Amino acid sequence: MANRFMVDLTPIRENRQFRLLFFGSSISTLGAQLTVVAIPYQMYRLTHSSLQVGLISLAQLIPLLAGSLIGGAVGDVIDRRWLLIWASLCSAFAAGALAWNALSGSYSLLILYLVSALAAGLTGFANPARSAAIPMLVKPKDLVAAFSFNQVSFQIAIILGPTIAGILIGTAGLAWTYALDGSSFVFFIVMLLFLDPLPPTPGATKAGLGSIAEGFRYLRGRQIIQGVYLLDLNAMIFGMPRALFPAMALEIFHGGTGTLGLLYSAVGVGGLLGALTTGWVANITHRGRAVVIAVMAWGVAIALFGFSTSLWIALVLLALAGWADVISAVLRNTILQTSIPDSFRSRLSSFQMAVVTGGPRLGDLEAGGVAAVTSTEFSVVSGGLACFIGAAVLAKILPEFWRTATNPGPQITKEATDEG
Repeated sequence: MANRFMVDLTPIRENRQFRLLFFGSSISTLGAQLTVVAIPYQMYRLTHSSLQVGLISLAQLIPLLAGSLIGGAVGDVIDRRWLLIWASLCSAFAAGALAWNALSGSYSLLILYLVSALAAGLTGFANPARSAAIPMLVKPKDLVAAFSFNQVSFQIAIILGPTIAGILIGTAGLAWTYALDGSSFVFFIVMLLFLDPLPPTPGATKAGLGSIAEGFRYLRGRQIIQGVYLLDLNAMIFGMPRALFPAMALEIFHGGTGTLGLLYSAVGVGGLLGALTTGWVANITHRGRAVVIAVMAWGVAIALFGFSTSLWIALVLLALAGWADVISAVLRNTILQTSIPDSFRSRLSSFQMAVVTGGPRLGDLEAGGVAAVTSTEFSVVSGGLACFIGAAVLAKILPEFWRTATNPGPQITKEATDEG
């Protein structure tokens, strides 16, 4: 019973290539979480404005989306391993620039905006190749387990990263926090150098605007893939209140950087528990239906979090939200990767990465903007409720996604043949 409930260890235990990608990616993700905390904290301390925190996320959005689309197109025609190596090297230099800005004492807002936007673009460029590499390294029957491990990695990062960031910012300072992020990319590069090549599918469309447009055309009429993107956008735009965490830590819970780290980490604690107990997820018959229910659960937990004045109750509610989110994420990634042919894998993964990383930034703007004209508490509660309602509406207008079953294998084969 326990084995059926806990995450399947097969990809880690039996697949050296997946282990290299997993551990390298895990360390770089942990490093990135330091910067996820450091940038909004630095911005809020400089401006004392949640709206400015939302605006710097907005400044990252366009390069993030552009990077994802370009990275997806390029990743379908070149060795994905080398794409990841060069993107990681550039990301290390970007983290170094943020460290220099913090160390110089000038604290230039312009540099903070520009370099964080560049770093976001590099993240977008690399992420489609990371995701598309997984089906190339593991067997189809191990995909749920592999994506579960991806979530384990991410959830550990968003638990430890903010906690470490809170300690580092309060002791060593912002410069060392950014520098540690840069060193994490160097570790990832070392792991990638030991990885076997990840060549593109023969005959893949040449990278360019036409290739990106072809990816969008592939989406037309495919409600199953559309639902993967739209449900995540709904959850992140309306139900992600992280732009308000600095204000809540300082003004509602009357804490400091330690409290801020706990708020960021709490979602990860719930997510980690969810990821470690995903053995049962592979047996879900209607995956689309489960995603909708999980997104609704996220929205309810966030709305209740907005009512809380007790830090510990707030942390429990954020953990519950994180648990629901990780179930949704594992299922969404599995639905996506089992519903597309390899020749489109990086491009459609790029759309997913644009949603996963761009949605929270739109959510930052939405949360900060609503808080600016109402209150912090109202922004959180209304966003959670809007997320719940949005999931119900999407389930109604995307009936094919709602009916998505466990094994759409014959459809995949036919689509791959048709598109090939």
